[in-house]
Amino acid sequence: MLVTGAAGFIGHHVSRRLLERGDHVLGLDNLNDYYDVRLKEARLAQLTPHDRFRFLKVDVADRTAMAAVFANEPIRRVVHLAAQAGVRYSLLNPEAYIDSNLVGFLTILEGCRHARVEHLVFASSSSVYGGNTHMPFSVHDNVDHPVSLYAASKKANELMAHSYAHLYRLPCTGLRFFTVYGPWGRPDMALFLFTKAIFEGKAIEVFNFGNMKRDFTYIDDIVEGVIRVLDKPASPDPKWSGERPDSGSSSAPYRIYNIGNHQPVGLSYFIDLLEKAIGKPAKRNLSPLQPGDVPETYADVDDLVRDAGFKPDTPVEVGIQRFVQWYRDFYKV
Repeated sequence: MLVTGAAGFIGHHVSRRLLERGDHVLGLDNLNDYYDVRLKEARLAQLTPHDRFRFLKVDVADRTAMAAVFANEPIRRVVHLAAQAGVRYSLLNPEAYIDSNLVGFLTILEGCRHARVEHLVFASSSSVYGGNTHMPFSVHDNVDHPVSLYAASKKANELMAHSYAHLYRLPCTGLRFFTVYGPWGRPDMALFLFTKAIFEGKAIEVFNFGNMKRDFTYIDDIVEGVIRVLDKPASPDPKWSGERPDSGSSSAPYRIYNIGNHQPVGLSYFIDLLEKAIGKPAKRNLSPLQPGDVPETYADVDDLVRDAGFKPDTPVEVGIQRFVQWYRDFYKV
């Protein structure tokens, strides 16, 4: 089993779950400095004691290195989670998104094609819904209006995967993750930023004047969804019609699923819960909506429930408590 982005937030948790159930995992990561490398190294330190885990420091955009990985390793299935993440950072360093998310994804597709991989599961994002305001977001909706380069790169991944599924019958499943949070989370995301600021007595930036809504999805639910989908390789949809093309399936072995909590939470309430968990009030700086952001996300998970038999359901009240406890333990605060 190949897991790219194994030192990342989701990759770390997926790798742990695969190891716990007895799989052999080859973890790849380039350990870049987009955020604190020490956190990535600490995640890896949770994985390396397992005798069924091996780690390679490789950049997925390195075509030669990736070709060697697929040529030399017995890879049956791939969970591709490596990517340049972040909506706002894509306004500052767009080149990083082309290198990692487009070039890097091509090396994965080519590797899977030549190695005749059984199933490629890859990370997409709720950000692909962009200018779509029809709620809840459905995989059957049109997603042709991204509002950030990050979102555009993830939409491009879905299109690239479909072309390989069609041309080479490579089973591909894309997962649109909705605002993932929990222990070992990313320091550039709101929960981590808010928690750090509150502990340090600093103000937090509350965008859209606190009127944002997000379908916050706890990491354990994300992992469960990934594993269930991974174990059921995508297959052609016999009902798919070119006369009425459906975005969520295909005549090729290709599927797209939302993984979200199906329960949008207001940002102000989210901060209220965080204050309660920490035991300190937040100093809130209210700011306008940022370029590239959308005011609300809300996942329709009907297809995931139907095909994978799973519906994310961890309440945000529980998830925030668990994150704060991890943060206290990890940073000794």
